Amino acid sequence: MLDVSSAHARSLLGIVGRSGSGKTTLLVDLLAQLAARGLKVNVIKHSHHDLELEPPHKDSARLRMAGAAEVMVASPFRYAIVHELRGAPEPSLDEQLARLSPADLTLLEGFKSYPINKLEVHRLDTGKPPLYPDDEHVIAVAADYPRPPGLRDSVTWLDLNQREAVLVWILTHLKKISSQG
Repeated sequence: MLDVSSAHARSLLGIVGRSGSGKTTLLVDLLAQLAARGLKVNVIKHSHHDLELEPPHKDSARLRMAGAAEVMVASPFRYAIVHELRGAPEPSLDEQLARLSPADLTLLEGFKSYPINKLEVHRLDTGKPPLYPDDEHVIAVAADYPRPPGLRDSVTWLDLNQREAVLVWILTHLKKISSQG
């Protein structure tokens, strides 16, 4: 379940970190900047919790609870597909990616155990240890403190408070992976 095909891996970047580190806040800011540059970016956010996507009294929820395997809700503004697993295993990352339309980049939040390139968000005030010392797939860290001594040279260190620098790193990373494909 932790494998991802090489075709998908080229355009993926995981945004990882401990709870409360600011992953979603950084993602929201970066997405706005990437979209403003005309890039199409998809996001998959993984959760360990049950998802409530609509109030139980809405028609789509009632249809799903009545037994529909999938319910699509569509409007002139957006659409969503809710697929009930009903005991089946969670789809693999490749299966999730196959459901998305093509994009310049797909950002993953919450897939920290997957063997993909990752940007870790870490803040000292969370009181939680960083992931990068034990994860060779962390290729960059955006943190609110200076680069620690002895960190492997292959890890790029970014100032989390300098969002433009983080954006430039992502754009450079995207250019690098696009030229490899």
